[in-house]
Amino acid sequence: MNNNDIFKKLRVALQLRDDQIVEILQLVDFRISKAELGAFFRNQDHPNYMECGDQVLRNFLNGLIIHLRGTKENPKNPEEVIAKNKAGVKTNTTPTAKPAGPKSQATGKTPSKNKNFKPKKQEPVIEKVKFNNGKNKKS
Repeated sequence: MNNNDIFKKLRVALQLRDDQIVEILQLVDFRISKAELGAFFRNQDHPNYMECGDQVLRNFLNGLIIHLRGTKENPKNPEEVIAKNKAGVKTNTTPTAKPAGPKSQATGKTPSKNKNFKPKKQEPVIEKVKFNNGKNKKS
C-alpha cells in the first residue's frame, strides 16, 4: 500500500471533497491545487497519475489533526466536524435501498427492472405573472 492508497482511503472514509482537502493543507501552510490533488487520486496506469510523496501525506495528516481537533486555544469536537462533512455531501435523490433481484451471470450486476422509468416533473422556477395595463400582478 502506497501513499496514494492511504490518501484515497482517508478521503473516502472522511467524505472529503477536493476543496476541503486544499483547505486542510492550507492549515499547515502547504499550498496545492485541485489539479495536483486529482493526479494523486487517478489510477496508476493513467498518463497524468502522480505519486504522492511523503511530504504531501505528512502535511495532510498534520492539517487533518488541526481540522478535526482544532488548536489548543480553540478546540473542536471531531465528531461534529465529521457530521458537518457528511451533511455537506450531496445526497443522491434516488432511493438507496435496492430490491434484491437476480444477478446476471456474465457481469454480476443486477439488470435494470423498470425500463419505462419517468422522472417526476419539477415545478417551474419562473413565477406566473399577469400583466394588466403595464402593471404586473403576481397570481
